Amino acid sequence: MLSNPICCFTIVVMLVFSGAARASNHEAFYKGKTVRVIVGVSPGGGYDTYARTIARHMGKHIAGSPTIIVENMPGAGSLKSANFLYRVAKPDGLTIGHFIGGLFLQQLLGQPGVDFEAPRFGFIGVPAQDDAHLGLHRATGIASVEQWLAAKTPIKFGGIGPGVSSDDIPKVLKETLGLPLQLVSGYKGTADVRLAFNSGEVQGATLSWQSFKATWRQELETALVNIVLSAGLKPHPDLPKVPLALHLVKAEEGRKMLRTVIQVHGPSVRPFVVPPATPKERVEILGRAFLATMKDPEFVADATKARLELNPLSGEELAKSVSEIFQLEAGLVGKLKGILR
Repeated sequence: MLSNPICCFTIVVMLVFSGAARASNHEAFYKGKTVRVIVGVSPGGGYDTYARTIARHMGKHIAGSPTIIVENMPGAGSLKSANFLYRVAKPDGLTIGHFIGGLFLQQLLGQPGVDFEAPRFGFIGVPAQDDAHLGLHRATGIASVEQWLAAKTPIKFGGIGPGVSSDDIPKVLKETLGLPLQLVSGYKGTADVRLAFNSGEVQGATLSWQSFKATWRQELETALVNIVLSAGLKPHPDLPKVPLALHLVKAEEGRKMLRTVIQVHGPSVRPFVVPPATPKERVEILGRAFLATMKDPEFVADATKARLELNPLSGEELAKSVSEIFQLEAGLVGKLKGILR
């Protein structure tokens, strides 16, 4: 036990100056630098909107106030950007990735082309936990899931690629609930799906309610799209009367598979991550700045204006969610692989 007051004072001073020195080093590193946020889908969709709104405010919460810019790298349902972040981007704390978190499950399922090990990313956080919903074009004449189940002609749904809720959820619902649908995949992002929907190329879309509100405003306001089914774990407060798919699937095995996919596309679906081997202290700096941004009144006002729902998770919580995905039992993994591949 230290009893000498001079000794105690010296240690306190050393700790204070050590902390100040570290803060100064971090400020020196980020000052005058540019941080890139690589978004794995095309401009105009929900992921892009979240990233750009966050980028406008997050820099001021990082010592040194770096400039933060957004770059789009669409391709293969955002897999191109995820692989780039893992294999190519420098692990220096200056590159953040924002791709579709459903790709984590695709790694578990052995999806060809996945060139990363998800748990090795550095996790910054998520701005919102999605509640996926299925919307149908007014021209289909279908206003309820009961009418849809009775339809004789499959509804064409626009998809982005494996690992995206636009693809995974319709595939599982077609298998477990028997919904008559046909998935047309390969669009570069939700903005492209919206264009195809408006042109009549497809008649259905699976998006988070957050994305519907943020980027499908006109379609919702004019009732061009009808939200007929929820792929959430519980009803969303905005849509309390929309039925839950989990309540409609009768087989226990089907409910387990659907629940797993819903969880994948909920807490971990909007990850902000950095390359593996990024210095721990920079991961922590970015994580703290991310959470501070989520509480920033100016950011909250900006997000509200853009109709972006906020329900954030920290980097530690995101890391735990991703870890849980890789604890799925082998039998369930095999059956999901057969459905989602």
